Amino acid sequence: MRPTISSPDFIEALARGLDVIRAFGNVHRPMSLTEVAEAAALARPTARRALITLTELGYVRTDSGTFSLTPRVLELGMAYVASSDVWELTRGHLRDLVHATNESCSIAQLDGSDIVYVSRVAVPKLVTLSVTIGTRFPAAVTSLGKVLLASLSTDELEKTLATPSRSGIHPQVVLDREELNVALRDVRARGWALTDQQLAPAVRSVAAPIRNGEGTVVAAVNVNAHAMETSLKTLVDDYLPELLRAASAISADWALWDSRPLETLRPDAQRGASLPA
Repeated sequence: MRPTISSPDFIEALARGLDVIRAFGNVHRPMSLTEVAEAAALARPTARRALITLTELGYVRTDSGTFSLTPRVLELGMAYVASSDVWELTRGHLRDLVHATNESCSIAQLDGSDIVYVSRVAVPKLVTLSVTIGTRFPAAVTSLGKVLLASLSTDELEKTLATPSRSGIHPQVVLDREELNVALRDVRARGWALTDQQLAPAVRSVAAPIRNGEGTVVAAVNVNAHAMETSLKTLVDDYLPELLRAASAISADWALWDSRPLETLRPDAQRGASLPA
């Protein structure tokens, strides 16, 4: 459900088009108009107009009365990756961290009350949840999310937690507000977060903040392990020091990236536009 919008500049038609794209979610088959409308919580005529528009733009294909996304949808996500260059900044550090721990390692950022994975290097081990770039989970029950939530001001935290999750995941443990407040105070005090089987059975992880040059938390990095293979003691005593070193190195690179010189521009004499020099 989309949150209530108060801005008079809000473009409802654009929002509905994005609702239709998200409606396909994890469905790995073509969907009928009725299915798309139900998944997007839209009236059939509205969903139909959105699908026709997306088909004309090349983001949706239609065949025998059903609809499916095209690979062109990846451009929307890749625009973010390309503009931030998160993968280029982090993949070497993540690979080093994976080599040091022999565990899967990820980086995520906050989107509403969810975390969204933006970089990941995985190892073939027991898994209880499938995670890829773009996967989202409720922030409050993940180590990555606790690190990110702990960095927010009181007002920002209230607004974030009031935003409904769009992950579609039902956590193993649901924290009440007081339990979450205690957990976030612990994160602020020690500088890292630990979760043990709150998101899903057998999933435990430890996470640390990634900061930009101004010291602002911009992302979080974690080491994720299976409870049957990795003890909490190993996670904290052995893997946490490696994680903190990786977080520091990524933060340093992030600060350098933010401080890079912008492309030199020169004004176009005739039209007043800016062109690459």
